[in-house]
Amino acid sequence: MAATKPALGASNYRLFKDRAARWGVSLGGVMVLVALLLIFFYLLYVIEPIFRGVEINHERSFESPAGVEIVAMGVEEQSEIGYQFSADGELVFFALQAKQGTDWQPGKVLLRKQITASNPTAFAQTQPQNNRYAFAVEGGAVRLVQPKFTSDFRNGELFIKPKVGEVNEGELIQVDPEGVNLTKLAYEYDGESMLFAAQTADGRVIVNSMNAKKSFLSGVVELESKFSELPITGEISQLLVTPDMRQVLVRQNNRFWVYDVSRTGVIKERQLINIDSRRFGEVTSMQLLAGASSVLFGHANGKVSQWFEVSGDDGRRYQFIRDFQAAETAITDIIVEYYRRTFYTISEAGQLGVFHTTSEAELYRGQANDVAAEQLVIDPRANTLMLLGESAQLHVFELVNEHPEVTWSGLWQEVWYEGYPEPDYVWQSTSGSDDFEPKFSLVPISFGTIKAAAYAMLFAVPIGLAAAVYTAYFMSAPVRKVVKPTVEIMEALPTVILGFLAGLWLAPIVENYLPGIIAVILLVPLAIIIFAFLTTQLPQRLRNFFTDGRAALILLPLVLLVGWFSFEMSPVIENWLFEGNVRRYLTNELGITFDQRNSLVVGIAMGFAVIPTIFSIAEDAVFSVPKHLSNGSLALGATTWQTLTKVVLLTASPGIFSAVMMGLGRAVGETMIVLMATGNTPIMDWNIFEGMRTLSANIAVEMPESEVGSSHYRILFLAAFVLFVFTFAFNTVAELVRQRLRDKYSSM
Repeated sequence: MAATKPALGASNYRLFKDRAARWGVSLGGVMVLVALLLIFFYLLYVIEPIFRGVEINHERSFESPAGVEIVAMGVEEQSEIGYQFSADGELVFFALQAKQGTDWQPGKVLLRKQITASNPTAFAQTQPQNNRYAFAVEGGAVRLVQPKFTSDFRNGELFIKPKVGEVNEGELIQVDPEGVNLTKLAYEYDGESMLFAAQTADGRVIVNSMNAKKSFLSGVVELESKFSELPITGEISQLLVTPDMRQVLVRQNNRFWVYDVSRTGVIKERQLINIDSRRFGEVTSMQLLAGASSVLFGHANGKVSQWFEVSGDDGRRYQFIRDFQAAETAITDIIVEYYRRTFYTISEAGQLGVFHTTSEAELYRGQANDVAAEQLVIDPRANTLMLLGESAQLHVFELVNEHPEVTWSGLWQEVWYEGYPEPDYVWQSTSGSDDFEPKFSLVPISFGTIKAAAYAMLFAVPIGLAAAVYTAYFMSAPVRKVVKPTVEIMEALPTVILGFLAGLWLAPIVENYLPGIIAVILLVPLAIIIFAFLTTQLPQRLRNFFTDGRAALILLPLVLLVGWFSFEMSPVIENWLFEGNVRRYLTNELGITFDQRNSLVVGIAMGFAVIPTIFSIAEDAVFSVPKHLSNGSLALGATTWQTLTKVVLLTASPGIFSAVMMGLGRAVGETMIVLMATGNTPIMDWNIFEGMRTLSANIAVEMPESEVGSSHYRILFLAAFVLFVFTFAFNTVAELVRQRLRDKYSSM
C-alpha cells in the first residue's frame, strides 16, 4: 500500500514556522547585544566628562577701575559684578558684563567708597568663604568691611546691586593696646568672635583674641580682648589665622611656627618647622587650602608643597605630604577656591597654574590668552576667573573645571587624605561640612563586591553542586520529581525578603550562637560521614534498606538532630572556651573586630539565594549525560563512584562550570541582601566577622542623594560601569572555559 504524502500546504506552513522561529531567535539575540552595547555606551557617555581637562576661555578685557596698586579682588556669585580694594583704602564695585535693561558695560563703576581716611599701614582678608577684609590704620587699629550684594526681580529678570557692609557698626577695632602701627596683619572671625594676628612697627608679633560678651547690667554686647605677644624677633614674612580661630601660623623666610589658641585666648607654641631650602627651595608665599587643614608653600624653584597635620607619638604635627611643579620661576601668589581643594598659582614670569591636591592633578599650566598674570580671583562657583594683567588690564575668563578631584590614580591608588596618618584607600563621598574633602576611591567597594561574592560562593558552591550531583545521579526518580522543583522555586524568593531576614533575624542568631553556627558547619558533614561509615558495617539485609532514594530522607533527622545539639551546646562552649562572651573574646583577646551584620551573615543569606541557580543548571548538566556512557562504565566493572568521577562529572563539566559562573555573576550583582545584611562600611579586610560595601549596594544607597551631573553622580555611574565590566568579564571567561571543556569531553 502506498504511503500517504503530506499535504503541500502543511509542509510549506511548517517550513514558514521554522524560518520564523529561526529569524525570531536570531533577532532576539541581536537585540540583546544591541541593548548591552547601548548600556555600555550610555555609561561611557555619563562617565566621560569627569576625565576632561580644564578649559580657560577668554571672554572680555577692560581697564582696571581701581588702578594698578590692588591689594585684593573679588567676584560675586553670579559673576555679574566684580570689586577691587586699592592700596590707598578704596573699595570699587564694577560691572563684569553688559546687562540688558541697564547701562552696564564691562568695567563700568557701580559704587566707589573710601574705606580709610588715610593710607592703610597693612591689609588682610579672611578665607574666601568668609568674605571679610581688614585695613590697619594709624595707631594700631583696624577697620573691617564686607562687600555685600542685594538682588531683586524685575519683570522676571534678576538684578544685583552692590553695597558696603560695615562690621562693628563701622567703628575701629583696637588690635594693639599700645597704639603702635601694624605692618603685617591676619584676621578671621566666627560669629561675633574675632582673632587678629599682627606685627607692629616696633617688631613685636601680637595676637588679640576678641570674644563677644553681653553685659549683665546694660545688656550691651562688648568685645572682650585677650592680648598676647609671641616670642618671635625680627621681621616676619607672612601671618595666617585659621577660620576656626584655633591656630596662628607665622612664616619668617623658611621658618614656620604653629601656635594654638585656646577658647580663652591663651597662646601656646605647638610646632616650629625649618623648611629645608635644599630640598624644597626658598619659601616665597604661603596660603591655607580650602577647609584650612592644609598649608601650601610656594617656593623659589617654582614648586608648591602641601603640608597638613598628621597624628604621631607626640600628637598632631604638620608634615610634608606632596608637592607640585607649578612653574619654572618663583611662585609669587597662591589662590584657593572657596570649597574645593583646587588652587591656582602665579609665577614670577606671569605663568598661571591650576592644580588639585587630593587627586594630585596638574590641570593647567601656561599663560591664558597670552596674558602675563599679576593677580587673579575665582568666583564662589568656580565658573569665572578674573585676572589682572600688565598695564592695569582686567581679563575675564570662563573657567570650565567641573571635576578636578577625579583622576585615574585617585580612583585606584592610595591617596593621603587630610588628617589621615598615611595614604589609604577610602570611599567617603559626603559630609555635613563644606570643609569636607571628598574621598572617591573605588578600591574598597570593588573589594567589598569580591569579598561578598567569595563568601557567598564558599557557602553555595559545595552545597549546590553536591545537591545537584546527588539529585541527578543517585536520587530515585519519584523523589527527584519533588526535590528539583522545590529547590528551583526557592529562586523565586525576593532578595529583599532574604536581606530583611538576614539583617533582622539571622544576624542576631549568628551573634548570640556563634559557637553553635561554627559547630553546625563542622559537625554536620562529620556526622554524615560517620553515619555513612556505620551503615557499611551493618549486615547486608539492613544495608539494603538504605537505598539511594531513601538515604537523603533518612539523613534529614540526623542533620536536624546535629543542628539542634550544636545550638544547645553553644552557651556551654561559650562559657567553657570563651569566658562566657565570644564576641568580647574575639575583640579583646584576638584583636578581631566583630560586627553584628558581617560577612558570615552575607555569605549564608546570599549563598541561600545563589544555591538554586547553581543547583538547577548543574543538575540538568549531570542528568543530561547520556546513559550509555554510565552504563558502559558500570558494565566494564567500574564502581558507581568511579563512574561518577571519571565519566559523568567530566562529561557534565561544561554545564557545571557554567552553573558556578552563573552563580558568581548573580553574587557579584546582588544588591538588596548586601544592602540590608551588612553595615555598608567600605573597608578592606577579609575578616569574616566584619561587613563590607559592594558596588551595587553603594549605587543603591547614594544615587538618590547625589547631585545630577556632579563628580559624585558620575563616579557612581563609573562604579556601575566597573560592575558591568566585572560581570561581562566573568561571563566571557566562563563561556571560553565552557567551550573548551565541551570540545575536550564531547567525544566521550
